[in-house]
Order: sequence, then C-alpha cells, then structure tokens
Amino acid sequence: MQNPLFTTRRDFLRTTLLGGAIGWTVPSFVANTFASLHASADGALTQITTGKDGPILILIQLAGGNDGLNAVVPYTNDFYYQARPTLAVKPNEVLKLSDTLGLNPALTGFKSLYDAGQLAVINGVGYPNPNRSHFRSTEIWQTASDENRYLTDGWIGRYFDNACTGCDPTVGINIGDRPPQAFSSHNPTGISLQNPASYRFMGAGLNDDEEAAYRSMYGDVAPSGPTGSGAGDSVSMLSGTVTLNNGQSALDFLERTSMDAQVSSDKIRDVAGKVKNMVAYPFGSLANNLKLVARLIAGGLPTRVFYVSQGGYDTHANQRGGQDGRLKELGAAIKAFTEDLTAMGEFQRVTMMTFSEFGRRVTENGSRGTDHGAAAPMFIIGGDKVKNGLIGAHPSLDPKDLEDGDIKFGTDFRSVYATLLQDWLKTPSASTAAILGRQFNTLPLIGQTV
Repeated sequence: MQNPLFTTRRDFLRTTLLGGAIGWTVPSFVANTFASLHASADGALTQITTGKDGPILILIQLAGGNDGLNAVVPYTNDFYYQARPTLAVKPNEVLKLSDTLGLNPALTGFKSLYDAGQLAVINGVGYPNPNRSHFRSTEIWQTASDENRYLTDGWIGRYFDNACTGCDPTVGINIGDRPPQAFSSHNPTGISLQNPASYRFMGAGLNDDEEAAYRSMYGDVAPSGPTGSGAGDSVSMLSGTVTLNNGQSALDFLERTSMDAQVSSDKIRDVAGKVKNMVAYPFGSLANNLKLVARLIAGGLPTRVFYVSQGGYDTHANQRGGQDGRLKELGAAIKAFTEDLTAMGEFQRVTMMTFSEFGRRVTENGSRGTDHGAAAPMFIIGGDKVKNGLIGAHPSLDPKDLEDGDIKFGTDFRSVYATLLQDWLKTPSASTAAILGRQFNTLPLIGQTV
C-alpha cells in the first residue's frame, strides 16, 4: 500500500534529504509542518528535487550603468558620431549584426553566440520617468516597481512566493556575499554563497564541527561560554510568542531557516566537489562565478534562478578602455559558460538575461566618458528556445527625439520579466501579473520550452 505522504518520487527524495539532514535532532516545527511541506511541494510549479529537468534562469547584473550605445553600436547613424567625437566605435571596428547595428569589438564572444543563433538583443529597454540615481534605479529594476513606488520585496522574491511554495532552499542561488534585493520575499527563500567549501556552519568552540554547531542551536550541546554572555546560547533558550507577519512564530522561523541552511550546505558542497567543468574559462571573477554555476547545474541542484553580478560599468571617464574591458570579460565568460553547459548536456534548459540599472547619455562628457542616462539594450542568451536576433527598433538619436538628452525607451523592462516568467519559467499569467503588479505585454522571445 502506498504511503500517502510519498505520492511522488520527488516527495520521497525531499523527505529523504530533509530527514537525513536532521536525523540527529527534530526541531518542534517539523512535526507540525512536515505534511504541509509535502502537500505544498507536490503542487509546486517549478521545483524538481533531482534538478535534472525544468528551465533555469540566470540573471547577470552589469552594475554601474552599461553604456548601450557603445555596446550595440548604431554604426551608420550620423547623430551617434556627432555626439561622440572621441568615444564612438568606428564603422570598420564593429561586429556587424545588421545593416545598421553592430556589437562593440570587445564582444567577440557575443558575436559567436549571435552567429550560432543563441543571442537575442532587445533594443531600447527602460521605464517611464527614468531615475539617474544608481541606488534608486537599481531598486526599481530589482523590485519591478514604478518610479514613484517603493517596494521592499523583489520581483524574483515574489516569484518564489507565488510559484515556489514548499521548494527546496536552493531554488534561488546568488553568487555573492549577500542576496540582491531581487530575492527579497515575504517568505525568505534562496541562498547566497561565494565559496562552496566555506558555505557551512562554523563550530566556534566546538573544533569547527559543523554538525555540533548546528545542534548547539537547539541546546543539544552544552554551552561552552559563560551563562548569559551570549556564547553558546541556543534557539531552545528563546522564550515568548513573537510571530511574523505570515503567522509563523519567530522560533519556528529560526529553526526552519537553520535547517534549510544545513540541507543546502551539505548538498552544495557535495555537488561542487564532485562535478568538474568540461571547458577552460577565461580569467576573471565573472568567469569564476559562472564556472561554479555550471557545476551546480550539472550536479543536479533543484535551482530555478541563479544570480551573478559584474561591476565596473560606471564609466564617467576614459570609457573606451574601461567598458571595452568589461564587455570583453562578459562575452568571453558567457561564451565559455555556454560551451561548458553544452558539453554537460544542460544548455538547452538554461536562459540568461543581462541587465543594468540604466544606460548612459547620448553625448560624451569632457572626460572621454558618459554620464548617467536612461534606456539601453538587454541581452538574452539561450538554446534553441530563445529566438535569436534583434528585438525592437533602435531608439532615435535625433536631438529633437531625446528626452532631456537621453534615449527614450521603447520596451518596458517588465515586459522582459513577464516574458521570462511566463514563457520560460512557465508561470501562469495570473501569477505573473501578481508578481509584477499588473499585466505586461510579452515579447516574441521564447519558443516552446523544455
């Protein structure tokens, strides 16, 4: 007779994973919530415990404000060359995509992807009433808010809340020291890490025994420090009935969070230690981060969203050297990543999206750089399901068509989000509207998904 708690292989694997990780201690909340975890996991839209199927979205932040005009170059546009007498990329330098647009010569990796049918370029992406503050514009992109609304939760966090109830803690992974605001959610989900080997509880005073450190949180190990000093205190010593805004007690939240950390720590270190990359990567932090992401994907983690970041795009002075170097690293790292995933047999279920908080102004400044602007292109990289090519018309650079010296946007960035949520991650349209605050038109970007 089938046990009703193990109705699917996914449920069985999840229970085995969770139960094995906490077999030596059973926090109070487990007995109360295990059945509900099974039920919610069974209905989850995205999560597969084995991690070997289902689409994956990788977000790549180009922090600082990438200059779109020198990334996707309008090499036949006289207004472009008039506005940038020293910064403009010459027509004979560009990597041509069409009769009017080409890539920066540093983006040879992207040109190879484009020629292979694996790159889409979305022109003129932005939002109404653009903000030129790094902090505020980044916040708008991270939360998918209107320019006059201030939200605390992120658009990926709302995806977790709406579509990933009961998912494993590694449903979202940020490669970095702290999660981006995009991951902020009502029910905290997702993890951040830099080095898998150090992603674990450190047993200070307990010979760095990870299991003992975790157990000590529940009072299973005698405190090693003076009573009342805070050293050696455990979760079991907390008192009171403080509840969170979702009705969960603070104690249950701490117990669940620490259990999630323990489970994900074990799995990530196991995967990262066993899986090997199949190709050589170029030098650089972005390439190193993508190397790790490739191993985690190939190792079967049930992650649906990865987040990595590349800085250095705030090019107020000497832009050609700085931006070109960043773009070369970007293109080369992503090219190696796609080759690695292809060799591992994983590329067809991965789509990447680059974004930056804004583009740069059309006219160069007096320091051979550009100042904060507005709309810019976005890059989408993926397998056969991503529709290769140029999407949307390139914005006009005629001075009479500019908005306070900036390019006018043609595509709202939330339409890109909606497309990836609905057509790639297979989020129902009603949930997509709830995640983004309202319905946005989708783009002809994604074909039939895996």
